[in-house]
Amino acid sequence: MPAGTAPVLRTTGVDLVRDGRAVLREVSLTVRPGEHWALLGANGAGKSTLLRLLGALTHPTRGTVEVLGHELGRVDLRALRAYVGHVDPRHPLSSALTVRDVVLTGLTNSIEPVPRWSPTPEESARAEQFLALLGVGDCREARWPVLSQGQRTRVLIARALMPLPRLLLLDEPATGLDVAGREQLIDRLDGLGRAHPAMASVLVTHHLEELPPGTTHALLLREGRCLAAGPVERVLNGELVGRCFGHPLALSRTDGRWNVRTRRSGAL
Repeated sequence: MPAGTAPVLRTTGVDLVRDGRAVLREVSLTVRPGEHWALLGANGAGKSTLLRLLGALTHPTRGTVEVLGHELGRVDLRALRAYVGHVDPRHPLSSALTVRDVVLTGLTNSIEPVPRWSPTPEESARAEQFLALLGVGDCREARWPVLSQGQRTRVLIARALMPLPRLLLLDEPATGLDVAGREQLIDRLDGLGRAHPAMASVLVTHHLEELPPGTTHALLLREGRCLAAGPVERVLNGELVGRCFGHPLALSRTDGRWNVRTRRSGAL
């Protein structure tokens, strides 16, 4: 796979039509190593659909998608996905695997352990490292059904990191978390970015309050179109975010974290 400063993701003029309806229209995006993007928009804006394109899980109707230097439609997707960590809190695991075993399935890109497969000592040590980094090392022998939603999300991030991906995709990782769980997740995501400075990430959310302080860029989607994209200092302001969500908003930022409230008439 190409390395250096070449983009890890590039979409150019992407349209996606589903059941005769345009879900994405003329979306262009470039993500480089070490950048951490927020993908924001109202319900139905096309965020999760765009994330599936970025993760090589679906193809565009028109336009091009390049993931790690390879254009979709001209590459073996199974090989490509090994370099992309995709975290979905709705992980379809039904059996009572241990946390350690769930994390190790990231190496085989499977939901259940692969028969007659076993990790190397190096891979086992890597699993322990990522569990510790995500703050769930103490529950390595706990069974999946007894974990809280916050613990599950952090375990799934550790799982996604096992192949040492160059790109991490997170689809609403704070879904279902209480305040404490959300804050623990945000702290761990921020630490992850510092520990792996070359890795890029794209995080989908409805809520600016869920963005880690290390977020560098943002893309605002409205009705399948890119309203704005670029560094957070330029994109995340009340005018643009208010247009994105169709509501007058005022934004503020303290210690790298965003706060959002309704902009009152006459407010500065």
